[in-house]
Amino acid sequence: MLQVLLCGGMVVTLAMGIRHGFGLWLLPITQEMDWTRESFSLAIAIQNLSWGVFGIFVGMIADRIGAFKVLIGGAILYALGLVGMALSPTTLLFTLTTGLMIGAAQAGTTYAVIYGVLGRQIPVERRSWAMGVTAAAGSFGQFFMVPVEGTLIAQFGWSNALLVLALMALIIAVLAFGLREPGFGKGAVLHREQTVGQALKEAWTNPSFVLLLSGYFVCGFQVMFIGVHMPSYLKDFGMAPHVASIGLALVGLFNIFGTYLAGNLGQKYPMRKRYVLSGIYGLRSVVTVLFLLVPLSPWSVYCFTAAMGFLWLSTVPLTNATIAQIFGVQHLSMLGGFVFFSHQIGSFMGVWLGGYLYDQNGNYDMVWYVSIALGIFAALVNLPIREASLVRRPASA
Repeated sequence: MLQVLLCGGMVVTLAMGIRHGFGLWLLPITQEMDWTRESFSLAIAIQNLSWGVFGIFVGMIADRIGAFKVLIGGAILYALGLVGMALSPTTLLFTLTTGLMIGAAQAGTTYAVIYGVLGRQIPVERRSWAMGVTAAAGSFGQFFMVPVEGTLIAQFGWSNALLVLALMALIIAVLAFGLREPGFGKGAVLHREQTVGQALKEAWTNPSFVLLLSGYFVCGFQVMFIGVHMPSYLKDFGMAPHVASIGLALVGLFNIFGTYLAGNLGQKYPMRKRYVLSGIYGLRSVVTVLFLLVPLSPWSVYCFTAAMGFLWLSTVPLTNATIAQIFGVQHLSMLGGFVFFSHQIGSFMGVWLGGYLYDQNGNYDMVWYVSIALGIFAALVNLPIREASLVRRPASA
């Protein structure tokens, strides 16, 4: 179990850590290439959508052949996408590499695949805790990698910094060797109680699955709007670049504690995870309202990002543990991929709408208001979720 947690955590640390710093590239790239913020935002938005779409199919593959080969392919694709992001001369190529390619790579190197391994390898009485630990590792990646990426940009320029990150992404392929699963080797025959079609029908006709999808959409909208547009939002108010870097690092730091606590609460109260999820979404709206009401200063930014960081990815272990609890682990990567697809549709809207409305209005005010309203919506839709495990009828002979 320790090997799975260590390797899984390090994979998520790298994969999530790299992508959480992409907001630092918005101004350097758009200014040097003479592109609009919307063009950069569109590429990152497509990245999130690509991550969600490919995540469904990658989840199916990982459930069938195991995570090992999926992770190696994802690491190679991640490195190639970062090279393309560094060298693309046009917005079209930038969108194809930064958007489609890196998005597909993230699908094969992040939560859906890793949580599938955890669900199959970690005992049920430790599953929510283990997912919280892994989510905390992703948070540590943000805390560690965002300042590293800021330093790389300052020392080597934005293009060379991306080439360095491409080399770092290949470390994921090495870590994949620690996540090889018994039962997925050559010639292995796995017993399956459900076909893919049966699992999908069961999930999509279950109201709780649809409610989890709805809440996760909001999560994606909020975190990606803040993660990508916060540096530019602060720069518009005359804040020094280091304020945004410190703020995003604080998100990662406090998210370590938030996700770990969320995983523990999910383990301690296995039939009350919906209430924790509802509280997280509601608190996000409260924190955002307070941030907009108080005078903007470096300390208000640090307080906001610390508080939001505590709530940042704490939805991830709770949502995935709820899916595993209701539907079992046989198709966990696939079902997690579908829920995450909803998250990524929200991410697409948060990133793209932030850039679009900024270009239209010259500010981000409207997007902040939408984010607050969506947080209230998510807090409400999580309350009716039924967390009891499904009892399936035996297949007819």
